[in-house]
Amino acid sequence: MNTVLDRLRRTTDSIVGEADLSERLESGRPLRIKYGVDCTAPDLHLGHAVNLWMMRQLQDLGHQVVFLLGDLTTRVGDPTGRSETRPVLTPEEIEANAQSFLEQVSLVLRTDPAVFEVRRNSEWYDAMRVAELLSLFAQVTHAQLMSRDMFRDRVAAGREIAVHELIYPVLQAYDSFAMRSDLTIVGSDQLFNEQLGRHFQQRLGAPPQVVITTTITPGIDGRAKQSKSLNNYIGLTDSPRDKFGKLMSILDSLVEPYARVYTELPLETVAALEAAAAHGGPQARDAKLRLAAAVVTRYHGAGTAKAELDAFRRTFSDRTQPEDIPELVVTDTVATTLDLLLAARPTDSKSELRRLIRQGAVTINGIRADDPLGTVDLTADVVLKSGARTWHRIRRH
Repeated sequence: MNTVLDRLRRTTDSIVGEADLSERLESGRPLRIKYGVDCTAPDLHLGHAVNLWMMRQLQDLGHQVVFLLGDLTTRVGDPTGRSETRPVLTPEEIEANAQSFLEQVSLVLRTDPAVFEVRRNSEWYDAMRVAELLSLFAQVTHAQLMSRDMFRDRVAAGREIAVHELIYPVLQAYDSFAMRSDLTIVGSDQLFNEQLGRHFQQRLGAPPQVVITTTITPGIDGRAKQSKSLNNYIGLTDSPRDKFGKLMSILDSLVEPYARVYTELPLETVAALEAAAAHGGPQARDAKLRLAAAVVTRYHGAGTAKAELDAFRRTFSDRTQPEDIPELVVTDTVATTLDLLLAARPTDSKSELRRLIRQGAVTINGIRADDPLGTVDLTADVVLKSGARTWHRIRRH
């Protein structure tokens, strides 16, 4: 049991109900581990996967992850971290997002029925009578709900709070009782709602779930946590090459937390990588190579990691172009640098691409491109490099 807790503690920030967790692990009974998500647009990254890998460790010991798709609560909208009311999705959007979530979590979690169960909270909420729902609301006070700093901040700023946002924590909390949750592993932003789940379980005569909150690391820019909107994240569905390249671009100071939280490297190895990164220069580069290889190994296997390591060394240590540069066909004979970037990276905004240019991260035929509006002759093939490892061969049709 101590071994299990020690492994979990590596990426744990806090445990609410640790004595209960020890007792339940010692009992030998398979635990029901709540993993609840709202079916908003899923784009899971390495930060989300910290929780998933902890659950995977428990699955490998025979415990069951109950994957709760919050199809009903998605219609309400989770106010966590929001300064404005979240827009409501259509049932079709919710279902499409639910399927995408299932596909992404299967990159980490085992999905065989013995250790994985899928539930939807519409199962109990669609069948709940109004009187029963009102009885749930009677279990929570207004003062409890308004103790959330996000609600207090919105009131202080003069921004509205819709009633359905106030009841969202109640609905998420009741999920824990309805699905008989023994344990939930969440980010610290969900601690309030899951502690309210313990409150409901106790009030309704069930054993309270244990709540583990996990370590949160900065995004690859070293500032805010990973986020698609900030473009500072490493996605679970990123290619091995993109994962490797993004990890090579992180600040030296992130090597230790990333190696500790995102890999299973021995802690003595993590400490050695931290010391190497602190020296900067070639030692820091080599530490990042070890980190990037470990992360790619975890998701794609050792063979793929070795191939990416070799490719990186060929491309950057030997200053050679990769052999498999993707082609981008254009019809114009002349284009601006910004136009080429927009064609090569259609999911990036113009401001993001201008920032790449300002940072000196864009070259054309090996020459740094400093002017977004500078013209490029496309009568012959052009090799465009943008960012650390993104290459395109521009060919005119």
